[in-house]
Amino acid sequence: MAFIDYYKILGLDKQASDKDIKAAYRKMARKYHPDLNPNDPEANKKFQQINEANEVLSDQEKRKKYDKYGENWQHGEEHEKYAQQQRAQGGNTYSGFGGGKSQGFEDYGDFGGGGDFSDFFNSMFGGNGRSSSKQAKYRGQDFNAELQLSLRDILTAQKQTLTVNGKNIRLTIPAGVENGQTIKITGHGGQGANGGPAGDLFIKFNIPPESDFKRDGANLYQNIQLDLYTAVLGGEVTIDTLNGKVKIKVAPGTQNGSIVKLKGKGLPVYKQEGNYGDLLVTYQVLVPTHLNDKQKELFTELSKLK
Repeated sequence: MAFIDYYKILGLDKQASDKDIKAAYRKMARKYHPDLNPNDPEANKKFQQINEANEVLSDQEKRKKYDKYGENWQHGEEHEKYAQQQRAQGGNTYSGFGGGKSQGFEDYGDFGGGGDFSDFFNSMFGGNGRSSSKQAKYRGQDFNAELQLSLRDILTAQKQTLTVNGKNIRLTIPAGVENGQTIKITGHGGQGANGGPAGDLFIKFNIPPESDFKRDGANLYQNIQLDLYTAVLGGEVTIDTLNGKVKIKVAPGTQNGSIVKLKGKGLPVYKQEGNYGDLLVTYQVLVPTHLNDKQKELFTELSKLK
């Protein structure tokens, strides 16, 4: 019967702290969990080894005993019998397994019902274990999904149904969500094992930029072209916003690059019902090209009047 190096199984050394053991166990148990490797017998075998290693190293008494006897575990009972005889005779105990007063196998007591442990474990600990492979609770796997939306989609809160891992999940998408923003839906991830809680579902929103609008938080920016004559004389232009067309008055003498703010015509402010950002319109004045002779004559006269 071969000695089993429980530290090696968890990727640790003998100086590992309780925190190190706990972290290593959780990481590896999740990796090799049967729910995530349903058709992999090697992963299932590894999972049992990890649970057995944790059964020993996470229990102070078991770990002390394991560290003390180490690869000499086969001689532990002989040593203990000798130690008991010495104590009965009032003598000192033999210290061939690490020195000091010996603590026999039976002194560690019972650690609960038996489980699916190796022969090595059963020989060393008398088959007494918590059967952590059966009793340990594991949180389910977290799921990640991505949902693509447009700027118009986020003008109001909306309800959608997503199908994740074969299950339909209804959710309400708040108005004004940001591109790349992630929301968590608790308990809609993978199912837990042995009565453990389910994982969570994380949904990331992908809101690609649109050619007509540039977004900055709840504010929108838009460039519109303005003909020279309207810029000079003034007038009206009709522009498209996310929720319809709007007419804007253009003041006479409007300069190229002038900005007009349309208050409340931006996006909803996230989770602030009734609050909206602004739409900021930048005028790009178009200089006419391909003038005919008459137009050139008029522009020449205008230049003389200047």
